[in-house]
Amino acid sequence: MCGIAGIVCARPDVDARPCDVITRMVDTMVHRGPDERGIFADADVALGSCRLAVIDLENGRQPIANEDGNVTVVHNGEIYNFEALRRELEAAGHRFRTRSDTEVIVHAYEQWGRDCVRRFAGMFAFAVHDRRVRGQWRLLLARDRFGIKPLYYYAGDGVFAFASEVRTLLASRIVPRRIDRRAVWDYLGYQSAPAPRTLVENVRMLEPGHWLDVTGDGSVSSACYWNLADYVAEADAPIDASAALTHVRQRLEESVARHLISDVPVGVWLSGGLDSAAVLALARRAGASPTAFTVVLDGMAPEESAGARETARALDTELVEIGLTPDAECEQVVAALAAMDQPTGDGVNTYIIARAVRARGAKVALSGLGGDELFGGYPSFSRIRTARRALRMLEATPSSIRRAAARVARSIRRPASEKIATILEDHASLPAAYSVLRQVFTPAQRHRLLDARWLEAIGDDEDPYSTALAATDTARADRATMAAITLAESRTYMHDVLLRDTDQMSMAHGLEVRVPLLDHSLAEYVVSLPDEIKLAGRWPKGLLLESVRGLLPETVGRRPKSGFVLPFDRWMRGPLRSFCELRLTRLGSRGVVRPDTVSRLWTDYLDGQPTVSWSRPWTLVVLDEWLERNGVA
Repeated sequence: MCGIAGIVCARPDVDARPCDVITRMVDTMVHRGPDERGIFADADVALGSCRLAVIDLENGRQPIANEDGNVTVVHNGEIYNFEALRRELEAAGHRFRTRSDTEVIVHAYEQWGRDCVRRFAGMFAFAVHDRRVRGQWRLLLARDRFGIKPLYYYAGDGVFAFASEVRTLLASRIVPRRIDRRAVWDYLGYQSAPAPRTLVENVRMLEPGHWLDVTGDGSVSSACYWNLADYVAEADAPIDASAALTHVRQRLEESVARHLISDVPVGVWLSGGLDSAAVLALARRAGASPTAFTVVLDGMAPEESAGARETARALDTELVEIGLTPDAECEQVVAALAAMDQPTGDGVNTYIIARAVRARGAKVALSGLGGDELFGGYPSFSRIRTARRALRMLEATPSSIRRAAARVARSIRRPASEKIATILEDHASLPAAYSVLRQVFTPAQRHRLLDARWLEAIGDDEDPYSTALAATDTARADRATMAAITLAESRTYMHDVLLRDTDQMSMAHGLEVRVPLLDHSLAEYVVSLPDEIKLAGRWPKGLLLESVRGLLPETVGRRPKSGFVLPFDRWMRGPLRSFCELRLTRLGSRGVVRPDTVSRLWTDYLDGQPTVSWSRPWTLVVLDEWLERNGVA
């Protein structure tokens, strides 16, 4: 696990010399890789890395080159099947100098070209510099299928640069610190700028399951090499439920076993719920004895911590309980905001947990992230069939009646009133309705909030989530409704919020978090299954629960869904009130939002108006803090 960066520059100014630039860039990422740094420079190309040593601690230093020194790689992440690939490559005549998974990327690229990425199982973002043809060079960037590890890039003014963090690109002094106005519009909608945009103009995130080619003549092109939607079953071929359970169990066991490969101890984040409990149980079945970590927050319901204790006891696992006091953790909020590479309305929870786990000596931890999205843990999975029928009825309803119903919905003045009204007025498709339900500020609220000049500059682009999810609303979705929601959740909230927050907040403390439930072969199989198999049983995530039956206490699957929730509402009305007010006032002075609208929003929140939850003003507070810290305007 590392931070990586690179630059290709044909500009003659002194500040743009690649070796100088890459040094500045690498210096910004020491939190991601505190163990060692490395730089490769060749003419107008430079690559850099900060390494968190997890595999081959002594010899895995990056950048790593092939035997001839004409193919060089920097890599962030883990290739879990690297040992099998190494054996195959050695049989083909490749010679290795290290035991690291990163060196496998070099030789796999030599052997298979950019198609090597299709052979990798893991979480990764890497760049390969290829100068095997005299007088020419090529740069290949690639990102893992779900986008677990980040990769950002900038192309313009004779420069191409990439990095694990946007702040690293800004530190190059080449990337202009200009705000992307459309990204602000999207951020206000989804509490995070949806990929490929970022809050910085012309800085893009390479999308999940994509590679990007940069050539010596200056051309830049990207393409998708993997899409989970391709694995949703087209036909109605019968599938035996017992066989499906066997296949899911096998893939779960294989994934968790691979995710345990490490030269440092591997722990498990244990929440007490099914996902993390299943990961721990499968790790024990694989012969590992990981330490489990759970958070106990003052005021937390007793059954939440009791669930983690019961699971750890049943699995004969050491459990480290991390006691946290909300008032003490409030002091960490400012540090958490400073750790945000890209602003997000979420993430502080993850920062606090990661800090506590790392402080207890852990360097690698397994997480149950992805279980809800893949196996149907969210309420949307159980309600979506009804919602689809309702949307079809709505589509056939005259617009005049829909508008009248929207006015009634708004008059009720409840938290979801504006969203319901928006759906009634404008939408009749599942992707569009799903997008609205995920929003913090609806389009109408954003129009009232943003400065008029900003609105003029934004344009009429389609909502990024509605566009991305349109492909899920297909004819086969009646048979595979759960698969459609899996595609929606994995490409939107999971990627743009959960995975992004997990990376930036854990790596802020030099902690590697692995997500075995997002193994691509497991996901490909699960989305191919019909709904009736996934919905079997009385409990949510029945397929996952049945797949690990016998490994866990029977009570695990029946526990209510819970999570580590900080008391933001109380904090924002108390110890964080002046902090929030300062940033809301400052945001109003930037010309981004209308000061009177922000002031009214804050007043309504403090007055306890039911239409204003704490997340809406908090989203604005985070935005201003990020703009101020990064000098973006």
